Amino acid sequence: MKKVLSILFCAAALVSAQAPKRAPGFCLADSNGQWHDLADYRGKVVIVEFMQTTCPHCADFSRVLAGLTGKYGSRLQVLSIALPNDNPQTIREFVVGHKVTWPHLFDQGQVAASYVRAPGLNFPAIYLVDQNGMIAGHWEYSVFTKGYFEADQLSREIDRLTGASTKK
Repeated sequence: MKKVLSILFCAAALVSAQAPKRAPGFCLADSNGQWHDLADYRGKVVIVEFMQTTCPHCADFSRVLAGLTGKYGSRLQVLSIALPNDNPQTIREFVVGHKVTWPHLFDQGQVAASYVRAPGLNFPAIYLVDQNGMIAGHWEYSVFTKGYFEADQLSREIDRLTGASTKK
């Protein structure tokens, strides 16, 4: 089992060591009908989250995202993107029910397809976009990536991009 885990971690390291790719652009409406263009957030670190309102991990992750928006303030923008079977009504209910303050956008699948480029997606899935619009990291929820969704690994990645001190 240790050998399998070692191979998986090495593979993850190789994938993350590849040259950065430009984040695909998009412009989507949020639950209030306001449009959000990824290019408008150039100069900030952006978390692009693909989620579903019925996903329990997504609901839990919203608390982590709330903490990150509080910690980084104007240096960070979160854009959550819901996919079908969600609709504008379920997104509004999620936003109100979880008291989130960042935009929740609705995608018919085109934006997700431009990011994912593979069949299937585990929710939540996040893409960390740096200040220059390049994808700095990508993680889908799994037993191997829980630290990004439940602990402070995502915060460490944001610290690295923003130059924030990780010393306490």
